[in-house]
Amino acid sequence: MKEFFAASATTAGVTVRANPSYLPERSLPERDHYVWTYHIRIENGRDAPVQLISRHWIITDGTGNVHEVRGAGVVGAQPVIAPGEAYDYVSACPLETPMGTMAGSFQMLDEKGQGFDIAIPLFLLTSPAAAGAAH
Repeated sequence: MKEFFAASATTAGVTVRANPSYLPERSLPERDHYVWTYHIRIENGRDAPVQLISRHWIITDGTGNVHEVRGAGVVGAQPVIAPGEAYDYVSACPLETPMGTMAGSFQMLDEKGQGFDIAIPLFLLTSPAAAGAAH
């Protein structure tokens, strides 16, 4: 079965797909603590390998507060992705509101060592509490 991804973006021949999932077992709504996991797939559609060097996340909570996260690699890795291959990882994001968004970019290196950025598509973080508030 092919996995559904909620959002995708392609930049310079590299596609980033994202799929968030709310984690009720790790969330404490009564304490304004909501947690999501998100699955990221990076697909190399280029003719040569690329390497993920760093990340830049822009996380916006339900009140509009923006938190930026920058760092080397993803989940402790700086993977090299061969042509036609994909790299998948899962991480988590806590918020103090029942909804928010994530977006950003990955900083990559091409086969010649030249850097370029690829977009991480905007995706929504929503919890049952957010859905209930909308009614």
